[in-house]
Amino acid sequence: MSEREATAPYQGRRNPRLVTVRRGGLLDDETHRVLALWAADCAHHVLGHFTSALPADDRPARAIELARRWAHGAVTMSAAREAAYAAHAAARDTTGAANAASDAARAAGHAAATGHMADHELGPAFYALQAVAKAHPGGTAAVEHERQWQIQQLPPGIVDLVLDDMRLRAAKFRGVFDGAAPFNYPSSP
Repeated sequence: MSEREATAPYQGRRNPRLVTVRRGGLLDDETHRVLALWAADCAHHVLGHFTSALPADDRPARAIELARRWAHGAVTMSAAREAAYAAHAAARDTTGAANAASDAARAAGHAAATGHMADHELGPAFYALQAVAKAHPGGTAAVEHERQWQIQQLPPGIVDLVLDDMRLRAAKFRGVFDGAAPFNYPSSP
């Protein structure tokens, strides 16, 4: 009997395409790992907004590192999740929650959390866009450039999955992935 046959079908509210087969969803391990790597890339792309503000604080960089290491099977999901908590604590420690450094740290936290729950994969992209918007007030071109960069980084095996998730969760993420949202709202989706 296969692993998929041995698990009851997922009945929760999350998108079953982003729930692992071990939990009754449709997501295989390889796709989960590729999602985590893309999430780490999105977070790493804006990490400089954090490191320029707090160069001695390595928690967000460590979270990105552990997200990548989890994707390569080098650390446990629990270790990556702990790094996610630390990156979110770093976000809270920045001066003023509504700044690019805070959002860059949140992107890192969500990247590391993707190993625990695959549907965190949009968090790094969302917070990266937030960080760019806050670093470039009124700079819609910078935000659009970041959005396009994120899409271009999607590996072929997850393009449809991620774009579909962006469409399905557009309301939660306030339309930022289709360019519909101005970046003038609170930092949390």
